[in-house]
Amino acid sequence: MRLLVVDDSRSSLALIGSILNDAVDADIELCLNPLTALEKCEREQFDLVVVDHIMPEMDGVAFTAALRTRPAYRLVPIIMITSDIDKTTRIDAIKAGASDFLHKPFETTELQARVANLLTLRRAQVELADRANWLAREVERATAHLVAREEEIIWRLARAIEYRDGDTGEHVSRVAQICRVLAKGIGLSPEQCRIIYLAAPLHDIGKIGIADAILSKPGKLTSEEMAKMREHVSIGARILEGGSSDLIRAAELIAQSHHERWDGTGYPDRLSGNDIPIEARIVALADVFDALCSERPYKKAWPIEKAYDEIVNCSGSHFDPAIVDAFRARWSEIQDIMAGPR
Repeated sequence: MRLLVVDDSRSSLALIGSILNDAVDADIELCLNPLTALEKCEREQFDLVVVDHIMPEMDGVAFTAALRTRPAYRLVPIIMITSDIDKTTRIDAIKAGASDFLHKPFETTELQARVANLLTLRRAQVELADRANWLAREVERATAHLVAREEEIIWRLARAIEYRDGDTGEHVSRVAQICRVLAKGIGLSPEQCRIIYLAAPLHDIGKIGIADAILSKPGKLTSEEMAKMREHVSIGARILEGGSSDLIRAAELIAQSHHERWDGTGYPDRLSGNDIPIEARIVALADVFDALCSERPYKKAWPIEKAYDEIVNCSGSHFDPAIVDAFRARWSEIQDIMAGPR
């Protein structure tokens, strides 16, 4: 514990210091000038302050009020000592933030007892704050561990889905990264960007319920096969429905609606405009763009510039114009993602 005594009288200062030095287990610092004491409190943390009331440059009430404006001293006990017996002075001191009040001439044992009691309270306060900080760090560490495990499960599941779909996992990784760039580009919060980044890899989870003959067919699908293929969105939504976390709820929205179109001609619900969840609108663009740039059993990969033009041309029809604008504004970042690790 550290204790600061402020008094413009050298004799009073020495007396108080001597009295407290014999009674409390604390480092005691003496200061003659209240302005100097305030500067000292800016640099150092004291656990209790004893201040005289009448001082020439700044009285004890003003000193107390000024000290209370500093966050580090919001809860530090302050004892004011005065020879003024006017009730108004006591009220002013309490309003300024004084914790206790002692009249001159004071009893030595009374000063010692009040300081000792307040230091005991302060010690308990500090220990409680330390405990609270420790608990907060432990919760943060545990939360980070859970988040890391959640992310690991998401990516392993996404990789399994991609193998099922005949890919090797790069598609979902690129889509997730592009989604994060687009989410940031339209001004979503860092947490929303993180959730979309992690939920995007599950957009095609429903394909595990589609027959291999349809998924791996090298040629064009028949109308009946296309209808079966489109069922992957509802299958995916059913797999993810009822989630308790924001991440799984976002993944459900994406799985259900990432094939909707801005103009209402998509599937399965023919949603349009802002009725389509923002998460699904972002994934829709990223998924189509990467699919255009990727080779599939039924098509060759498009050059990246041609795929860029297609996305821009579909603004307002297939895609949300605001997300297309973000796509164009962040094009250099997306090019880096498509280029892969260097």
